[in-house]
Amino acid sequence: MPPSISIIIPVYNRPDEIADLLQSLSQQTDKDFETVIVEDGSTIRCQQQTRDYSDRLRIKYFYKENEGRSIARNYGIERADGDFLVFVDSDCILPPDYISQLRDRLANDPADCFGGPDDAHESFSDLQKAINYSMTSFLTTGGIRGGKIRMEKFVPRTFNTGFSRKVYETVGGFREMFSEDIDMSTRIRMAGFSIKLYRTVRVFHKRRIDLRKFWRQVYVFGMSRITLQLLYPGSMKAVHWLPALFVIGALAMIIGSFFNIWCILPLALYLLAVWIWGIIATRSLKIGSLGVVTSLIQLVGYGTGFLRAYIWKILLRHGRDEQQEIEMRRGK
Repeated sequence: MPPSISIIIPVYNRPDEIADLLQSLSQQTDKDFETVIVEDGSTIRCQQQTRDYSDRLRIKYFYKENEGRSIARNYGIERADGDFLVFVDSDCILPPDYISQLRDRLANDPADCFGGPDDAHESFSDLQKAINYSMTSFLTTGGIRGGKIRMEKFVPRTFNTGFSRKVYETVGGFREMFSEDIDMSTRIRMAGFSIKLYRTVRVFHKRRIDLRKFWRQVYVFGMSRITLQLLYPGSMKAVHWLPALFVIGALAMIIGSFFNIWCILPLALYLLAVWIWGIIATRSLKIGSLGVVTSLIQLVGYGTGFLRAYIWKILLRHGRDEQQEIEMRRGK
């Protein structure tokens, strides 16, 4: 018999996005689930939005002081009733068959932990669609975020993941850190639990809505990859180096072009490929063109964050204190 399901959503100052998410949850074809919303010290609360859907959904709403999204998720876990704990971000929209697809996969292809892909909804802005392309394309991320082609072992992300209560009781909850989903997945795998990609269990993910915030997000992703290497030596793979190598290579080609214009050709051909594939993938000349800009931000932002952290934390050995602090956080 399929397990009961709890959807756990941490929220911080996003009432409009929560309204969209709750609307999509109310339209699920399978309504046998509960929704647990944890307001993490928001100054703009979403309590009214949860009340608006209380007659259509089984909702538990909690408000707590601001401590971070991981602690908010753990807070929700402790107050959820489901056998299977599912996590989505507040800036997601779920297709109507999300719960039914998840229940089908859990029944016919059981896993202790699952992750699903994300996509851009037709209602999203062109910029959001371009960011989604740059974050999911094989040409920019190597397919490590749940795509069809991947260069490393699949790792669920907290915008669309879940695990059994037994996993939580064995491994503990999320640790308050950047890339907490990768840390959690690593601990789950090391404990011997199964992790699977459920391709049909997808979400529509709005991601960042402006380029400055997007830059900051991917820059932090790059830095956190080094933190994960300190926590789990040997976990860093060749694919994680690619954005940093892109930054170094692009800079070398740009400098070289001042002496020989043909030095810039490999970079130009790569960006041309990103542009053409973006047009094909998004079926839009405008979004494909924006995708070149967002792809550059994704690569350069991640790459510079990675390089800075690698030099500071590994080469100069300043990462030990952070490593010890994170290892002390047990997630419960």
